[in-house]
Amino acid sequence: MYSIQSLPNGSGRSKPAGRTSKLLGEILVQDGVITAGQLDKALQRKQVRRGDDSLLGKVLVDMAYCSEEDIARALAKRAGVPFVTLENYQINAAAMATLSAEAARRYRALPIDFQEEKLVVAMQQPTDLVTIDDLFILTGFSIKPVMVADSELDAAIKNYSQSSVGVEHSAEEEESEEEEPITAGQVSDDKPAVQLANMIVAQAVNAQASDVHIEVYEKSLRIRFRIDGVLHDIMQPPRQMHASLVSRLKIMSNMNIAERRIPQDGRMTFKVDGKTIDVRAASLPASFGERLTLRLLERTTRTIGLDELGISPEILDQYEKAIQTPYGFIAVTGPTGSGKSTTLYASLASLDKVEKNVITVEDPVEYRMEGINQIQVNQKAGLNFASGLRSILRSDPDIIMIGEIRDKETARIAIESALTGHLVFSTLHTNDAAGAITRLTEMDIEPYLTASSLLGIVAQRLARLLCSQCKEPYALSAERAREIGGFEVKPNEEEIKVYRARTGGCMRCSNTGYSGRIGIYEYLPVSETIQQMTLERKSAREIKHVAISEGMVTLREDGMKKVRQGLTSVEEILRGIL
Repeated sequence: MYSIQSLPNGSGRSKPAGRTSKLLGEILVQDGVITAGQLDKALQRKQVRRGDDSLLGKVLVDMAYCSEEDIARALAKRAGVPFVTLENYQINAAAMATLSAEAARRYRALPIDFQEEKLVVAMQQPTDLVTIDDLFILTGFSIKPVMVADSELDAAIKNYSQSSVGVEHSAEEEESEEEEPITAGQVSDDKPAVQLANMIVAQAVNAQASDVHIEVYEKSLRIRFRIDGVLHDIMQPPRQMHASLVSRLKIMSNMNIAERRIPQDGRMTFKVDGKTIDVRAASLPASFGERLTLRLLERTTRTIGLDELGISPEILDQYEKAIQTPYGFIAVTGPTGSGKSTTLYASLASLDKVEKNVITVEDPVEYRMEGINQIQVNQKAGLNFASGLRSILRSDPDIIMIGEIRDKETARIAIESALTGHLVFSTLHTNDAAGAITRLTEMDIEPYLTASSLLGIVAQRLARLLCSQCKEPYALSAERAREIGGFEVKPNEEEIKVYRARTGGCMRCSNTGYSGRIGIYEYLPVSETIQQMTLERKSAREIKHVAISEGMVTLREDGMKKVRQGLTSVEEILRGIL
């Protein structure tokens, strides 16, 4: 990052330090940029020009005596302010958001950073005290002006204007009719909090982030994005922006901004560059103030195919046969954020929705699918998974999808529905497929009901894909592969060619070494032996052992197959799978 040294002590109306009365031409000659003869010729040319074309700097550049950057450096020296090159500068998005795009164009000024609680602003006229005073009023920060080349400033302001236009907040239409849409008058679009909120969402969408974390500490504010399952520091706005940013996002999410002592949930919708983004917001009171977590979901009409998830052909063949069964219960298990909902949506998309009545009950409805009746859980109105499921059964469904089995009542209704002629899909939180059977038993579901209804169980994780542009090959010894476990090592094989992420990555993968994610799967078909073990209340370990003997591919084995294919790394599989 470009370093700013010895910035003047900025304030609303402070003069830049070290200002000199020397003329531009004198400075250029003194610094050896041009000669005295060239200056004389430029001054002669200047006298016959009019308007902006008569400016000495423009005349010198047009005559090819010096560059635009040389002029800007000399002007900065004359004004007593630092010169920066935006091409080498990592512009702070939070700083840029303190000023609206329209104001940036009007004042020909762009905030680029924070330093010592003051706002660093790239300006065309860094000695214009009226502009500095206006910027102080608009942003609420003392201003530290810096000089940049005109063309760089114009390009930066243009890019900022284009990015600002691409973000639009729209009122969520799915809530009750009593709710009022948010109007522009509630929070002025010129306020820094509005700009920062829009910029955070736009940047998260462009980075393909799944979550945004806004965290406040005693002396700092931190914004982090979860990209491909891993959190990354993105920006650290000044601590003083926390209250206005959180209030803005809470208003947009229909939360109570006066209540800061209890957790709240809300949702909002953005349009970013033509894409509709559903955002689920959750506030949580912490030691130094409220923290917010935003879950981003792109609303799309594109159906997700099972073949796009990374399921191995042998597992996919077994699973597709199971979901074509007219009735029974199929469970998808895994921790939060492992892609269970995506697998369920892909499963529903692969089924015939013309001859079948498909109904789901979810909290929240993450993806809208054509031809499927989706019910949103509403705890305030008394609509939970159990009550929603009972209502579904009175609507003549063929296929039911329950977002999550959280309690005994929901589990019982789901199992009984599967026994009475319905195909039921749902999710459970267990570490592996075999654990789902014992989990149902722990929820007081009689083993004979589980054994009779269960068709199969999917366990899954998400692993980051290695960047195809910068991944590095290396040789893994057969001995080490056997120690890790999951690899299929041939008797005569001494080493295995695998890949790893390159340290520092590349531009394509944002210097992480990874780009995108792929599913790692384990499928346990419920055979007669597994049914008998369920009735006998055998442990998950015993059930897993028998399933493996019957040909089940474990999570680790599936992960290591993808390692051998060069799709992911050993480290990534070990990070996500026990």
